[in-house]
Amino acid sequence: MDTQKLLSYLRQCIQKYNMIKTGDHIAVGLSGGKDSMTLLYGLKQLQRFYPEHFELSAIYVNLGIPVPDTPIHKPQTLSDAVTILSNYCKGLEVPFYVVGTDIYQITFEERKEKNPCSLCSKMRKGALNNQALELGCNKIAYAHHKDDFIETSLMSLLFEGHYYCFPPVTHLDRTGLTVIRPMLYIDEREISGFVKRKKIPVAANPCPADGVTTRQQIKEFIQKNAAQFPDIRKNLNAALLDYFEKNPQ
Repeated sequence: MDTQKLLSYLRQCIQKYNMIKTGDHIAVGLSGGKDSMTLLYGLKQLQRFYPEHFELSAIYVNLGIPVPDTPIHKPQTLSDAVTILSNYCKGLEVPFYVVGTDIYQITFEERKEKNPCSLCSKMRKGALNNQALELGCNKIAYAHHKDDFIETSLMSLLFEGHYYCFPPVTHLDRTGLTVIRPMLYIDEREISGFVKRKKIPVAANPCPADGVTTRQQIKEFIQKNAAQFPDIRKNLNAALLDYFEKNPQ
C-alpha cells in the first residue's frame, strides 16, 4: 500500500459514513503502534486537500506502567515512546498531548483483573475523551482496521451469542463527542507494509497483556482456518458491511 492507496481507502470510508465535516477538530488516539501512527499520517495528508476543512490533534494516554530498573535487554521506556511520538507529531505539524493516568496500578495491582482489557479500555477512553474535550475537539479518531472489525464481530458471536461490532461512527451522548473509525477498509497486512515502506517509527507496546488476549485467540482462529475456508475473511467482512448497512447509527 502506498500513500495514494491509503488516502483512497480513508476518503472512501469517510465519505461513505459522513465522518468529517468542515469545522471539526479531530483528536487522534495515538498509542504509538503501527495502526494509530498510520492513521495520523493519513489524516494529516488528507487534511491538505479534503474539501471539508478540519483540525487535528494527537493524544497519548500514559497507562502508568512501571519501567524495569536494570533489564538484561533494555526495553523501550516510556520516555523513549513519548519522544518517538512527540518527534513524529512535530514532523507532521500536529499538536501532541500526553495524558498521565494510574490505569496500570488500578487494573493490574489493585484490582488484579484476570481479563484486564475491558477495564483498561474503558479507562483509557475516559482519559482520552476528557483531554479531547479540554482541547475543544468534537471528534475522536480510532485506528481500528478491517481485521479489528472482523475479529470484534466474531468475538461477539462466539462469546456473547449475538452479532455485533462497534460501528464506523459512534455518537457519545454523555460527552457530545463523536468517535470515527476511518480505517474500516484497510487490511492489517497493508498497514504493516506501509509502515515499513514509509519508515514510520513505532513505539513498543509495554502492556503485560499484549499478545495474550481474547482478540489474539480470535486472530489465530481465523488464520488457522483460512486454509480450509479460503474466503473466511472475505465473507466475514461482507457480513460486517451488510450489518452496518442494515443497522445505521
